[in-house]
Amino acid sequence: MFTNILVPFDGSHGAQDALDRATELAKLCDAQVTILTVYRHHSMLEASFSMVRAKDPGNMDDAMREHAREVAEFGKSLARERGITKLRAFAKVGQPARTIVAFAREHGCDLIVIGSRGLGSVEDYLLGSVSHKVTGLSGVPVMVV
Repeated sequence: MFTNILVPFDGSHGAQDALDRATELAKLCDAQVTILTVYRHHSMLEASFSMVRAKDPGNMDDAMREHAREVAEFGKSLARERGITKLRAFAKVGQPARTIVAFAREHGCDLIVIGSRGLGSVEDYLLGSVSHKVTGLSGVPVMVV
């Protein structure tokens, strides 16, 4: 049925619920689970705020990238706990919905399982959730949990 299930994962309860559902399906189909954490690029103004941290003068993009990697690894550990062995995890920068859809296309994912609400911004509430955008843009089936 499915061979490569993509789970966009931000660590939220909704994302964890989606991961639970994806792992159940993966076991039934003997499918691979691919976890993707997407983080946004920050402007130079936002990055300049990191300059005031005397102990950690790194830029905001580096901090976001590292956090995204940690979140993806957390998702991977949860999937392992649920018995998944065919497993990959990635962290990518970009606009979340478009990045998720492009990633699914590039990596041959044949199902996207996504939480209905994650750790989105106020912008998401005004312009529509990431899950809603993914369902509109995706060329593969999307299960919203």
